[in-house]
Amino acid sequence: MKLISWNVQWCRGCDGRVSPARIVSTAHAMADFDVLCLQEVANNYPELPGSDGENQFDTLNSLLPDCTVIKGVATNVRGSDGRLREFGNAIITRLPVLQIHRHLLPWPADPAVPSMQRGAVEAVLQLPSGPVRITTTHLEYYSARQREAQLERLRDLQIEAAGHAGPQPKPEPPGGPFDPIPRPLSGILTGDFNFKPEDALHARIQAPLEQGVPAYRDAWQVRHPGVRHAATLGLCDREQWLDEPFCCDFVFVTEDLAGRVEEVTVNQVTKASDHQPVVLTLRD
Repeated sequence: MKLISWNVQWCRGCDGRVSPARIVSTAHAMADFDVLCLQEVANNYPELPGSDGENQFDTLNSLLPDCTVIKGVATNVRGSDGRLREFGNAIITRLPVLQIHRHLLPWPADPAVPSMQRGAVEAVLQLPSGPVRITTTHLEYYSARQREAQLERLRDLQIEAAGHAGPQPKPEPPGGPFDPIPRPLSGILTGDFNFKPEDALHARIQAPLEQGVPAYRDAWQVRHPGVRHAATLGLCDREQWLDEPFCCDFVFVTEDLAGRVEEVTVNQVTKASDHQPVVLTLRD
């Protein structure tokens, strides 16, 4: 199973041009992907540099007709034109989709800095070896307080999923929305976390959970132990990011999947976004 995680900056490249088609073609050139996890996908935001307000969720759907596009909208407001605006994440997959969960992450007030509502979108996908949860997210950039609260919620969601993984009571009559559909223990968490590998939050997301609940592990460190993370930001876009390039985009896998991580790479040459995409290959 091949997965790509990428903050696409509303599909805006380092040249300032917004092009969902370029995002898709670049992703195809990197891998014959089964799952594409995107952050910063926009609809009806013409004020964003380079955008004319295009519905990028719909455009991606048309560009990938053999895939399911799962929207993970976090910011959903009415614009001055009377139409709703959407901004958030997306999971795009050609695998069978068994369940979808959309989570708004904590947003405690922090009036000292700008911020926005953040979210995580989760999809349970059917692999030949069994179901796996895929979650993608984008944590707050400016507020350390909000970012920490959002990370704790992601840890709680792993515990919550484990609680739903076992046998559940069956309702009578069957066939309705109360029918139990287990959420698997095995999971992959991707996204732009807005912290560096040396940040305490990087260790915190991997800290042990409750007994019987597999914790997350950084897939890069699983595959490349002792090797510094490849940079995912500030590498190609030197106008927005003037400091030393660094990594803030990660793929975490639950401990039970760690032995199946075949490869983790970062495309460090594409300029289709200000971030560099991360590619995970998981043995099935």
